[in-house]
Order: sequence, then structure tokens, then C-alpha cells
Amino acid sequence: MKVSQDIPVHKTFTIKNTDKAILEKWFYLMTLGRMIDEKAPNYLKQAIGWSYHAPYAGHDGIQLAIGQIFNRENDHLFPYYRDMLTNLSAGLTAEEIILNGISKAADVTSGGRHMSNHIGKPEWNIHNVSSATGNHTLHAVGVGRAIKYYKGKGVAISSQGESSVSEGYVYEAINGASTEELPVIFVFQDNGYGISVPKKDQTANRKVANNFSGFKNLRIIHCNGKDVFDSMNAMTEAKSWSLENQQPCIVQANCIRIHAHSNSDRHDLYRNEAELGYVQESDPLLKFKRMLVRYEKLTEAEIVAIEEKAKEELKIAHRNAMASPDPDPASIYDFVIPDPYPATKYPEGLHNSNGPKKKFIEGLNETLKAEFRLNPDTFIWGQDIANKEKGGIFNVSKGLQKEFGIARVFNGPIAEDFITGTANGMSRYNKKIRIVVEGAEFADYFWPAMEQYVEMTHEYWRTNGKFSPNVTIRLASGGYIGGGLYHSQSTEGALATFPGIRVVYPSFADDAAGLLRTSLRSEGPTLFLEPKALYNSPTASTPIPDDFEVPFGKARIRREGTELSIITYGNTTHLSLKVADRLAGEGFNLEVIDIRSLIPLDKETIINSVKKTGRVLVVHEDKVFGGFGGELAGIIGEEAFEFLDAPVRRIGSAFTPVGFNRILEAAILINEEKIYAAAQALLKY
Repeated sequence: MKVSQDIPVHKTFTIKNTDKAILEKWFYLMTLGRMIDEKAPNYLKQAIGWSYHAPYAGHDGIQLAIGQIFNRENDHLFPYYRDMLTNLSAGLTAEEIILNGISKAADVTSGGRHMSNHIGKPEWNIHNVSSATGNHTLHAVGVGRAIKYYKGKGVAISSQGESSVSEGYVYEAINGASTEELPVIFVFQDNGYGISVPKKDQTANRKVANNFSGFKNLRIIHCNGKDVFDSMNAMTEAKSWSLENQQPCIVQANCIRIHAHSNSDRHDLYRNEAELGYVQESDPLLKFKRMLVRYEKLTEAEIVAIEEKAKEELKIAHRNAMASPDPDPASIYDFVIPDPYPATKYPEGLHNSNGPKKKFIEGLNETLKAEFRLNPDTFIWGQDIANKEKGGIFNVSKGLQKEFGIARVFNGPIAEDFITGTANGMSRYNKKIRIVVEGAEFADYFWPAMEQYVEMTHEYWRTNGKFSPNVTIRLASGGYIGGGLYHSQSTEGALATFPGIRVVYPSFADDAAGLLRTSLRSEGPTLFLEPKALYNSPTASTPIPDDFEVPFGKARIRREGTELSIITYGNTTHLSLKVADRLAGEGFNLEVIDIRSLIPLDKETIINSVKKTGRVLVVHEDKVFGGFGGELAGIIGEEAFEFLDAPVRRIGSAFTPVGFNRILEAAILINEEKIYAAAQALLKY
């Protein structure tokens, strides 16, 4: 084993000094694992399942070692799709692995909802990871942050192939773990290929881990991932290092890939016969078997007995898995998102307070502080949110770090993926944790985090209800500030298309406070969009009762009317109210519905309004084409068509980016005159 720093090794495993019972256990696990690995393709051939299988043969040493050093009581393990032996070594049974492979309802990973070969057991802290390769490194860092904050006794272990290290978020994860000095072990299982792409096309360094050799607070250990003892020594030392120093470590394990990348890959098209012959001859299982006999640790008869025992376990596991029920098609709507905090104090999200008016930004700031006081397991981070008296670009989080300290309120790097992904990870540590992140300084900059956003939306469904990130993602959205590109776009039309996340967009200070409180008290993720043009607007200022709550999925009738329903939210709520007042002076009676919550949506209030008025104008700041208004119009057309006296009309901004010059911005964004003209046309229809 080659170690990058001269650190004493706490325990050294060799064939000579390792107890026979341990060697028997290891050989049994390796034999059973290989039998499952070789049997997996047969399920596909028989049309039973396992349509995705990534063989692990050639990674035997490092995968055995990862599982053996993992402690389910204190550690958190993030295996990747090739980590079958890792999971078996960590304690999963052959039956559990087969149930995953053939996607049965009893699959402990996901109940058949996730791809085969994506194995985990969330109740043991073996996490169900994404198919987006390397994506889970950020989750491991988030867990590492929680372990350190709560003074846990474990480490977070992230395992992956060497090619996934090319992903930017892997760099962000390792950089973050190094900066924050977190107990995270990153294992790179290097077999030389990313499907068919050789390593030389991925990185200039022969050893990918050496790309990170300049990082401070980071230990790098190289080992032979084919060799059981070198791998055990490397993983033991890595864990000791991370526990004692509370710092990250990379273990680069040199492996071979004996078979194709997966069952859909033809590796004979890019690997020559000499290479294919070499990897077969270098089989780690056969080498370990020979060593056990050569050093007289096990006899040939004992070897055969262990192999027969593994065959029998596999036979029983197969029989039980085949008899296990398939998932119920009726279950597809289970576990899309957890039930929210009930918000029973103000069940309709309404109040009659006559107290002093507070600005939108005050409502957010005071609610954050109140919830931080209520729940000591609440955290917030993002860019620029915790620097002396500064609280983000718009000062929403001003004063939080001063009151609650740097461990709970801190700055993140300029890396939106990292900010969002580590929130997902940290929330895994326990269900009491509530996290608020400024996903980006402006909603327009959130796009680098989209993969982590999508990941967050399907965690609850994918884990069959075993885990959901308790995270509120705040984004300052919309225009009317002269911000131009990247400071004025509306993004909810795209972000609301993913099942598994709540999306809210308040228009007034009280709703901002109430919806934020409900978000922070709920399980599951919420996207909290804030129209930044209203932060300090007098028209958005309202009285806010103490402990005000607004339930999700409850629209607010801002103005009662009988002749035309305007369905709106955000900045355009205020424009629509002005238009309604203006048309009232002309003898028309308009109703204005502020939906507040896009997902879940209060269809009942909308449809009841349509029944009353017979005419509908959907107004939002976003572009009409592809905007959320299309969903509103579609629902009204399907469920309230018989009550309509005119076509549903949608109006929004021009189908262009939002320009910087104020003249261009005014021409592009929806405004009062455009709404007025559309409303007049509908009233006259």
C-alpha cells in the first residue's frame, strides 16, 4: 500500500496474521457475491428482470473492504451501481440483492421503483443513490457536515468509478469536504474505463486521485483494489484518519473490469483479446482462493464446503425472491411527497390582524429567526448570506448568524450544485433537521443545481417513503428591477414540472411569512420563490400575526367579483388588483385569485370562481409559451369548460429573455396596460 503521507497504520492485515474465521467470512462473501454477479444476466435472459446489471468482478478487494469497515450504527455509506459486493459485505443478504435486481415490492432499496443494481438499505444508513454517476458525493459531504456538527462517531463513505470524477459536482464535493474539514471517505474504484471511454480521455493523471493532490486537509491513499489485504489496510487507515482528524480522505483503488460495463455493453468492440485475456487471468477471487490454500489457511475441502454453502444460500435466495410479490400498480402515487405540516392555526391562511404593516423582506427575516429559535436543528446557507451584517444580496438573512452562530448560518461557495446537494445530504442525518438554502443569489443562477434539484424531487418516491429531504430552497425570482439577463427571469414554469416538490410564490408579506413557516415545519422539499421586486414594496406590506401559518394548496381571493376571474400570483397579483380597481371605475366587477401555492394547487377555489364569473384571464410574469399559466388554463378547460362564456385567455411576458435596458425590460415584461387590454377584450367577448 502506498500512502501519500507518513501516517502510522493502526492495523495491518496480511494473509498470515488474519484469523481463520475472518478469512472464511471474507471468502464466503466474495464467493457468494460472485455467484450473484454471474447469475444476474440470466434473469434478463429469462425475461424475469435485472435489465440493468453492472458486473463488479475485478473490484472484489476494495468492495469487500468498504463493506467490512462500514458500521451501520455510526457510518453512512453511498454505494454506486457497481457496488454489489460492497452491499453484501456491509450486511445485505443475497435475497435482498436479488429482490433489488428483479425489482420486487419487497426490495429494501426502493420497492422496485429504482433501477436494478442500485442497491441500498436506508434504515441501515446505506443510501439509495442516483443513476447520475458521482452525484452522491455531495450527499456524502452533507452527511459529513452533520456528523461533525452533532459530534457523531462515524464517517460518510462515497464510492464511485474513476470516470465519474470528471463531473464538476465531484470536484465541488471534495473541495467542500476539504474546506470544511469533514469526515468523508471518497473511494475511487478505478477500472480504467467509463463504459467504453478509456481513462486517458478523461484526465491527464494516470491516477485520478492525484488531481486533488494540492487540496489542503485532504489525505490520499492508493491501493490495489484487486487485493483483499491491501484494500482492507487502505480502508482501515482511511477510516482511522478521517475519524481522528475529522478530515476527508480519498482512497484510489486500482481495479480491473473483467466483464463488460453492463449487460447492454459490447466490450469486445473496444477491448482487444490480449486485454480480455489479461483481466480474466487477474481475477481477484481466484487469487484470494489460491492464497488461502497456499498459506494453509483453508484446505481444498474447506474451500469446496464454503462454495457449496454459498450455492445453497443463493438457491434459497432465488426461490424466495421469485415467490415475492411484484409492486402494485396502484402504489405509483404513494410517497410522491410527504404530508405537510397541517397549519391548523390558520386553516385557510387568512387573518384579521390590524397590527403594524411589515415589509415582505421583514416577514421572511422575522419568520426565519422565529423558526430558528423554535427548532435548534434548523440551518441555513448560501452565497453571501452570513458576512458580518450582510444577509444575502437582499439582506433576507440579516442578523441570523449573529444570533444563531456560524455553525448554523454560514456561507456556501459559489457552487449552486454544492449548496443544494449538501442540503439533501445533511438532511439524511436525522428527521429533526430542517434546512433552508438560498439555492442561488438570483433564481436565474440556479441552473447549475438542476441535477441536485431533480434528485431532491424524487428521493421520497425512489426510496419508497424511507427518506425525503427536509429542505426549503429559497430563490429570488422575477424582474422589474432593471436586472437584465440572469437577474430578471421567471423560472417556475420549468421548475414546477417535477413531481415530488412543493412550489410556492407569495405576493404579500403575510403570505411570505406564513408559507415560509409552513415550509420549515413540513417534511419534504419546498421551492420557495420570492418576487424580489416586492421585498421592500409598500403595496406588498401587510400586518403579520405572530406564528402565522399558510397551508399549502390554499389560494386567496384578493378581490371578490362576478364578471371576470383573474388567476395570478407573484408580482402580477398587484398589477391585476390595479386593473380590477380601474375596471371597477368603469362598472365592471372582477375577481382576483392569488393562488400563492403552485404545487399543490387549489383547484377548488379556481373552479368555483370560474363557475361564478364564466370568464378567466390567467396572468403571470413568466412567458406565456411554456409558462405555468398553460397548466392553469388546461385545468380550467378540462374541469370547468361548461361554465365558460369565453375562451380562457393567458397573458404574460414576451417570449424573449428579459433585457437589461429599462426600455427593453418594459417592452418585454407584463404590465398593467397589457393586463387591462386583455381583461377588456374578455369582458366584451
